[in-house]
Amino acid sequence: KLLVQLSKSQDGEIRDGTTGVVVLAGALLEQSEDLLDHGIHPIRIADGFDQACAVACEKLDSISDRVEFSPENKESLPKTAITGLGSKCLQQFTQIVVDAVLTVADLERCDVPFDLIKVDGEVGSCLADTTLIKGVLIDKDMSHPQMPSCVCNACLAILTCPFEPPRPKTKHKLEITSVEEFKHLQHYEKERCNRIVPQFKD
Repeated sequence: KLLVQLSKSQDGEIRDGTTGVVVLAGALLEQSEDLLDHGIHPIRIADGFDQACAVACEKLDSISDRVEFSPENKESLPKTAITGLGSKCLQQFTQIVVDAVLTVADLERCDVPFDLIKVDGEVGSCLADTTLIKGVLIDKDMSHPQMPSCVCNACLAILTCPFEPPRPKTKHKLEITSVEEFKHLQHYEKERCNRIVPQFKD
Protein backbone atom coordinates (compact mmCIF):
# COMPACT_ATOMS: atom_id res chain seq x y z
CA LYS A 1 0.00 0.00 0.00
CA LEU A 2 2.83 2.40 0.80
CA LEU A 3 4.47 1.67 -2.56
CA VAL A 4 1.20 2.43 -4.34
CA GLN A 5 0.95 5.77 -2.52
CA LEU A 6 4.59 6.46 -3.40
CA SER A 7 3.90 5.82 -7.07
CA LYS A 8 0.80 8.06 -6.99
CA SER A 9 2.79 10.86 -5.36
CA GLN A 10 5.47 10.57 -8.03
CA ASP A 11 2.85 10.71 -10.76
CA GLY A 12 1.14 13.71 -9.17
CA GLU A 13 4.35 15.74 -8.85
CA ILE A 14 6.42 14.72 -11.89
CA ARG A 15 3.98 12.78 -14.13
CA ASP A 16 6.78 10.33 -14.85
CA GLY A 17 9.12 7.89 -13.12
CA THR A 18 6.44 5.88 -11.33
CA THR A 19 8.13 2.57 -12.14
CA GLY A 20 11.61 3.81 -11.26
CA VAL A 21 10.60 5.14 -7.86
CA VAL A 22 9.00 1.80 -6.92
CA VAL A 23 12.10 -0.13 -8.04
CA LEU A 24 14.34 2.23 -6.05
CA ALA A 25 12.15 1.90 -2.96
CA GLY A 26 12.22 -1.89 -3.30
CA ALA A 27 16.01 -1.91 -3.52
CA LEU A 28 16.29 0.28 -0.39
CA LEU A 29 13.92 -2.00 1.51
CA GLU A 30 15.98 -5.00 0.47
CA GLN A 31 19.13 -3.40 1.83
CA SER A 32 17.26 -2.42 5.00
CA GLU A 33 16.36 -6.05 5.59
CA ASP A 34 20.05 -6.99 5.60
CA LEU A 35 20.78 -4.19 8.10
CA LEU A 36 17.97 -5.38 10.35
CA ASP A 37 19.42 -8.89 10.28
CA HIS A 38 22.69 -7.42 11.60
CA GLY A 39 20.80 -5.94 14.58
CA ILE A 40 20.76 -2.28 13.51
CA HIS A 41 17.78 -0.36 14.88
CA PRO A 42 15.19 0.87 12.29
CA ILE A 43 15.58 4.49 13.45
CA ARG A 44 19.33 4.33 12.78
CA ILE A 45 18.58 2.93 9.32
CA ALA A 46 16.08 5.74 8.61
CA ASP A 47 18.61 8.37 9.77
CA GLY A 48 21.18 6.82 7.44
CA PHE A 49 18.79 7.05 4.50
CA ASP A 50 18.16 10.74 5.30
CA GLN A 51 21.90 11.45 5.28
CA ALA A 52 22.32 9.49 2.05
CA CYS A 53 19.49 11.49 0.48
CA ALA A 54 21.23 14.77 1.39
CA VAL A 55 24.51 13.53 -0.13
CA ALA A 56 22.71 12.39 -3.30
CA CYS A 57 20.93 15.75 -3.69
CA GLU A 58 24.23 17.62 -3.34
CA LYS A 59 25.79 15.41 -5.98
CA LEU A 60 22.88 15.94 -8.36
CA ASP A 61 23.07 19.71 -7.87
CA SER A 62 26.78 19.65 -8.69
CA ILE A 63 26.40 17.71 -11.97
CA SER A 64 23.06 19.13 -13.15
CA ASP A 65 22.70 21.65 -15.97
CA ARG A 66 20.12 24.42 -16.11
CA VAL A 67 18.29 24.56 -19.42
CA GLU A 68 17.04 28.04 -20.24
CA PHE A 69 13.95 28.33 -22.39
CA SER A 70 11.21 30.76 -23.31
CA PRO A 71 8.10 30.67 -25.53
CA GLU A 72 10.26 32.12 -28.30
CA ASN A 73 13.18 29.74 -27.75
CA LYS A 74 11.97 26.20 -27.05
CA GLU A 75 14.44 24.14 -29.07
CA SER A 76 15.69 22.29 -25.97
CA LEU A 77 12.24 21.25 -24.77
CA PRO A 78 11.66 18.44 -27.32
CA LYS A 79 14.98 16.87 -26.31
CA THR A 80 13.88 17.01 -22.68
CA ALA A 81 10.49 15.49 -23.52
CA ILE A 82 12.16 12.57 -25.33
CA THR A 83 13.76 11.57 -22.04
CA GLY A 84 10.36 10.90 -20.51
CA LEU A 85 8.61 9.60 -23.63
CA GLY A 86 11.44 7.39 -24.85
CA SER A 87 10.69 4.63 -22.34
CA LYS A 88 7.08 4.59 -23.51
CA CYS A 89 7.91 4.40 -27.25
CA LEU A 90 6.14 7.71 -27.86
CA GLN A 91 8.94 9.80 -29.36
CA GLN A 92 6.68 10.85 -32.26
CA PHE A 93 4.48 12.78 -29.79
CA THR A 94 7.33 14.93 -28.48
CA GLN A 95 6.33 18.14 -30.25
CA ILE A 96 2.65 17.62 -29.41
CA VAL A 97 3.50 17.23 -25.72
CA VAL A 98 5.67 20.36 -25.71
CA ASP A 99 3.03 22.47 -27.47
CA ALA A 100 0.26 21.20 -25.16
CA VAL A 101 2.22 22.02 -22.00
CA LEU A 102 3.26 25.47 -23.21
CA THR A 103 -0.34 26.27 -24.17
CA VAL A 104 -1.62 25.91 -20.60
CA ALA A 105 1.58 26.60 -18.61
CA ASP A 106 1.92 29.63 -16.37
CA LEU A 107 5.59 30.47 -16.87
CA GLU A 108 5.61 33.22 -14.25
CA ARG A 109 4.45 30.84 -11.50
CA CYS A 110 6.28 27.83 -13.01
CA ASP A 111 3.02 25.90 -12.86
CA VAL A 112 1.34 23.56 -15.35
CA PRO A 113 -2.36 22.80 -14.70
CA PHE A 114 -2.43 19.31 -16.19
CA ASP A 115 -6.19 19.08 -15.67
CA LEU A 116 -6.56 21.46 -18.64
CA ILE A 117 -4.91 18.88 -20.94
CA LYS A 118 -7.11 15.99 -21.99
CA VAL A 119 -6.25 12.95 -24.11
CA ASP A 120 -9.20 11.60 -26.07
CA GLY A 121 -9.20 8.54 -28.32
CA GLU A 122 -11.36 7.57 -31.27
CA VAL A 123 -12.15 4.04 -32.42
CA GLY A 124 -10.62 3.15 -35.78
CA SER A 125 -7.78 5.68 -35.72
CA CYS A 126 -4.06 5.06 -35.29
CA LEU A 127 -1.30 6.82 -33.34
CA ALA A 128 -0.08 8.59 -36.47
CA ASP A 129 -3.42 10.48 -36.63
CA THR A 130 -2.79 12.12 -33.26
CA THR A 131 -3.15 15.90 -33.37
CA LEU A 132 -3.24 18.75 -30.87
CA ILE A 133 -6.41 20.81 -30.67
CA LYS A 134 -5.93 24.16 -28.94
CA GLY A 135 -9.48 24.61 -27.80
CA VAL A 136 -12.48 22.52 -26.81
CA LEU A 137 -13.33 19.21 -28.46
CA ILE A 138 -17.05 18.42 -28.50
CA ASP A 139 -17.84 14.84 -29.49
CA LYS A 140 -21.39 15.18 -30.78
CA ASP A 141 -23.19 13.26 -33.51
CA MET A 142 -25.29 15.04 -36.10
CA SER A 143 -28.94 14.97 -35.07
CA HIS A 144 -30.14 15.30 -38.68
CA PRO A 145 -28.54 14.14 -41.97
CA GLN A 146 -29.17 17.52 -43.59
CA MET A 147 -27.03 19.35 -41.04
CA PRO A 148 -23.71 20.63 -42.47
CA SER A 149 -20.72 18.46 -41.53
CA CYS A 150 -18.27 21.38 -41.66
CA VAL A 151 -18.85 24.92 -40.36
CA CYS A 152 -16.03 27.48 -40.36
CA ASN A 153 -15.77 30.34 -37.83
CA ALA A 154 -18.83 29.08 -35.98
CA CYS A 155 -20.08 30.45 -32.66
CA LEU A 156 -21.09 27.74 -30.20
CA ALA A 157 -23.53 27.96 -27.31
CA ILE A 158 -23.26 25.25 -24.66
CA LEU A 159 -26.69 24.99 -23.04
CA THR A 160 -27.67 23.16 -19.88
CA CYS A 161 -31.35 23.28 -20.73
CA PRO A 162 -33.39 21.64 -23.53
CA PHE A 163 -33.61 23.68 -26.72
CA GLU A 164 -37.14 22.85 -27.78
CA PRO A 165 -40.68 24.24 -27.59
CA PRO A 166 -42.19 24.21 -24.09
CA ARG A 167 -44.19 21.20 -23.08
CA PRO A 168 -47.19 21.11 -20.71
CA LYS A 169 -46.36 19.92 -17.22
CA THR A 170 -49.44 17.70 -17.14
CA LYS A 171 -49.95 14.56 -19.19
CA HIS A 172 -51.27 15.28 -22.65
CA LYS A 173 -52.04 13.57 -25.89
CA LEU A 174 -51.87 15.18 -29.32
CA GLU A 175 -53.75 13.71 -32.23
CA ILE A 176 -52.99 14.73 -35.82
CA THR A 177 -55.57 13.67 -38.36
CA SER A 178 -54.54 15.62 -41.46
CA VAL A 179 -51.56 17.01 -43.33
CA GLU A 180 -52.66 20.56 -42.58
CA GLU A 181 -52.58 19.92 -38.83
CA PHE A 182 -49.10 18.45 -39.09
CA LYS A 183 -47.88 21.48 -41.07
CA HIS A 184 -49.46 23.77 -38.49
CA LEU A 185 -47.62 21.97 -35.67
CA GLN A 186 -44.36 22.10 -37.62
CA HIS A 187 -44.82 25.82 -38.23
CA TYR A 188 -45.52 26.38 -34.53
CA GLU A 189 -42.33 24.55 -33.43
CA LYS A 190 -40.24 26.44 -36.00
CA GLU A 191 -41.71 29.76 -34.89
CA ARG A 192 -40.96 29.00 -31.24
CA CYS A 193 -37.34 28.07 -32.07
CA ASN A 194 -36.91 31.21 -34.16
CA ARG A 195 -38.17 33.19 -31.18
CA ILE A 196 -35.72 31.52 -28.77
CA VAL A 197 -32.60 31.81 -30.94
CA PRO A 198 -32.37 35.66 -30.87
CA GLN A 199 -32.62 35.59 -27.07
CA PHE A 200 -29.47 33.45 -26.83
CA LYS A 201 -27.77 35.46 -29.56
CA ASP A 202 -28.43 38.79 -27.86
